[in-house]
Amino acid sequence: MDGLTISNSENLLKTGRTNTQIRNDDINSQAVNDPKGEFKSFATTLSDAVNKVNEISTEADTQMQKLATGKTKNIPEVLIATEKANVAFKLLTQVRNKIIEAYQEVMKMQV
Repeated sequence: MDGLTISNSENLLKTGRTNTQIRNDDINSQAVNDPKGEFKSFATTLSDAVNKVNEISTEADTQMQKLATGKTKNIPEVLIATEKANVAFKLLTQVRNKIIEAYQEVMKMQV
């Protein structure tokens, strides 16, 4: 269950749903269909995930550059962006490892 904060409670009062419920519905609708209403292939989904991780990493790099040049002094924001990029990269690495393991299992199967 979501922790109840001011922003969460306002959203709950407006929509009658928690942020997690809204986020899960958004993820489910995006994961199954692309904008045209057609099903995405596995390769397209994987490519989209790699591109998203790249965007997150680029944003973290931009935030760090702004901090280093003195354009921003918001250290927590930079740390959050950096940690987000780190977690996204670790997740992508684990997904890659699972794909390789699955491929190796399929190759071990006897026909």
